[in-house]
Amino acid sequence: MTEFTHINQNGEANMVDVSGKQDTVREARAEAFISMNAETLQMIIAGNHHKGDVFATARIAGIQAAKRTWELIPLCHPLLLSKIEVNLTALPETHQVRIESLCKLTGKTGVEMEALTAVSVAALTIYDMCKAVQKDMVISQVRLLEKCGGKSGHFIAA
Repeated sequence: MTEFTHINQNGEANMVDVSGKQDTVREARAEAFISMNAETLQMIIAGNHHKGDVFATARIAGIQAAKRTWELIPLCHPLLLSKIEVNLTALPETHQVRIESLCKLTGKTGVEMEALTAVSVAALTIYDMCKAVQKDMVISQVRLLEKCGGKSGHFIAA
C-alpha cells in the first residue's frame, strides 16, 4: 500500500513539496447526485423556481469552488486550472440531478480535489436554492470517476 503523502515522518500534517515534479497534463472527472421529490425536480426543470435558474447558479458555484479548492482544503496547492466544466443532468425517472465535473491543467500536481469540490459545491448550491421547498433532499455518491496524468497514471472508477 502507498503511504500517506500529507503526513511527515513525525505524523504531522504536511503540504507536499511538488517543486521537483515535471509539469504534465492532468485531468480529473468527478460526479455527485442529489435526490429530491419529483415535484421539486420538475420545478427546477420547468424554470419555475422563485430564486431563478437553479442549474445555472449551481454550475457557476461549482466552477468557482474548483478555482478556490486550495482555500477550502488545507493542504491543497493553489492551481492555475486551464479548464473547468460542470454539467448537470436531470434524471426524472429517479428524481435526481447528476452533477459531473471536469478539471484540467498542465502542472505538477493533480486536480482530483478540484473536481470533487466542484460537484460537491454544485450539489450544495442546489440544496441551498431548493431547501425552502424541500428539506430532505439527499446528496450522495460523490466520487472520482477518472484521473490521468502524473506519476500514479490513469485511474478509472469501476
